[in-house]
Amino acid sequence: MIRSEAHSKYWAEEESLELPETGQWTMVWRRFRHHRVAVFGVFVIVAFFLLAILAPWIAPYPPDKIDLLHTFGSSTSEHWLGTDDLGRDALTRLLYAARISLLTAVSATVLSTIVGVTVGAIAGYNRGWIETILMRFTDLMLTLPTLPLLLIFSKMLRDLPALQQAFGQALSVMVIVGVLTIFGWMQVARLVYGSVLSLQEREFTVAARAVGASGWQIIFRHLIPNSMAPIIVAVTLGLGARIVLEASLSFLGLGIMPPTPSWGNMLTGAQAYIWRNPFLAFYPGMCIFLIVLAVNFVGDALRDALDPRLRL
Repeated sequence: MIRSEAHSKYWAEEESLELPETGQWTMVWRRFRHHRVAVFGVFVIVAFFLLAILAPWIAPYPPDKIDLLHTFGSSTSEHWLGTDDLGRDALTRLLYAARISLLTAVSATVLSTIVGVTVGAIAGYNRGWIETILMRFTDLMLTLPTLPLLLIFSKMLRDLPALQQAFGQALSVMVIVGVLTIFGWMQVARLVYGSVLSLQEREFTVAARAVGASGWQIIFRHLIPNSMAPIIVAVTLGLGARIVLEASLSFLGLGIMPPTPSWGNMLTGAQAYIWRNPFLAFYPGMCIFLIVLAVNFVGDALRDALDPRLRL
């Protein structure tokens, strides 16, 4: 009897304790921080973005300053990473190239995500002919060879005289952003489409319909917010892919055009002097390698952290 009373008292005290609530994003952070490499990758990404943003203030020279008396210079106190074939400071060029390469990749990722989320959510919510048209068009876009079409569209748009007169040197950046957006939204659309289909008959969706919410309200207030986990992972991994695509197009001469620096066209300019000064190719190549590796590590860790099947 005494034992039974003590047992009952113990469980009464346990039930009276208020356990702290753990939100979804708190649990995501707990899982994410266990990926030490991914946490380090976050610091690498933040460092690159800060250097790109602060480039006009921390770069030692103007990016287009030419000094033909000091071409292919080695590392000195005046030029920490040396100079290129025109005597321009390599460190300055790298910092300004980071601005262009990261701006292009981030802009294309944001725009393609907006398009993909919108198409996938509308197709998943509106069954019937709307779903059929949108998803079959998405399937068609997925079957197209991406890189050859990127090259063709980039060349066609850049050669239009009206666009050249209207935008000048900014045209190459706008063309790359537009082309990467046109051919980069389909994966996000497929992910959102599948997620919306699984959320169609959930309690909160049924309740929203019952109180008279419109289709657009249900899509943007309930379905898309509850599909954020796959969207975040797709955006993170897509950013790294777009950095590589921009560098590839610029390396082939159909991306960001000189004198505007980017990591891709810096590689193009350095390939003719690879044996004379290999570091001119090493620096931009290492920047691309580090940022893409860091982004992929973060994307993999986010995919694990946002997996609801995992428990700590």
